[in-house]
Amino acid sequence: MTRSTLAGGKSQQFTILNIDTIFNFYKPKPPLSKFVDNFWLYEGYEPERKTERILPTGTLELAINLRQNELRFYDAERPENCSRFSGAIVSGASGRGLTPDTAEEVFIIGVHFKPGGAFPFLGLPAGDLADTHVDLETLWGPFAGRLRERLCEARTSTERFQLLQEALLSRLCHGVEQHYSVSAALELFGKNQAGPRVREAAKYLGLSQRRFIQVFKAEVGITPKLFSRIQRFQQTRTVIQHNPSINWADLAVDLGYFDQSHFIREFLEFSGLSPTDYINRHKSFIEPDIHVERYHLPHF
Repeated sequence: MTRSTLAGGKSQQFTILNIDTIFNFYKPKPPLSKFVDNFWLYEGYEPERKTERILPTGTLELAINLRQNELRFYDAERPENCSRFSGAIVSGASGRGLTPDTAEEVFIIGVHFKPGGAFPFLGLPAGDLADTHVDLETLWGPFAGRLRERLCEARTSTERFQLLQEALLSRLCHGVEQHYSVSAALELFGKNQAGPRVREAAKYLGLSQRRFIQVFKAEVGITPKLFSRIQRFQQTRTVIQHNPSINWADLAVDLGYFDQSHFIREFLEFSGLSPTDYINRHKSFIEPDIHVERYHLPHF
């Protein structure tokens, strides 16, 4: 187990601002490492601000609130719309933004699945959970409630991570294999942020376009086209955070956008901000005279 300040990192969905936080994370060993990127444990309190909007990553997350048996989310486009769930949920892959409610003290443990890694634990196609959250009890029955109780009673992070690991191992559907086209497509998208066109990828993989989309969505949770767009957006976001003076037109070409206007539209769709506004907002929270770390937290 590592106790670390994660700035950047693999989970880049949202940032809690003006909050001094440290969270633990744990890298599981095989066989879970094939499906899970990391376990995380976050504790913090933000009385005055809401968190930044959750940014899509194309992955699923399991989250369990250890403070109270409830999790709340607001629609990023309609802040007045609040959705309430139990304290243990699975968050499906999404192409739109949400805002978690952190008006109260938060103590949450979670599982950040790799792309396509959640489906052996769900008992249903990952695509059925797209753009939504579902109570873990709906998927796992009473086992979910007992797990949350044991996690709440645990005294150390090490003990909590061990409990979570054992729970996932007990729910792992052995013999469930990722379709060859999904693993191959994820590799293709990883090598090229622009990604091949869906039709071209399907042909390369020896499937009809319809069949390829079907198996990819069932295991990853969203269509291959949307997944590829989200991965390119996340790559774009990383690049401009580290190079705020970059030439927009050159960046658009390098990352496979049709042109600069296409790049701006895509960025606005996924972040709610133009690239320039995003950079300015990012700068405003990392001024050198503010001695507070910023952390990118996993999606819940």
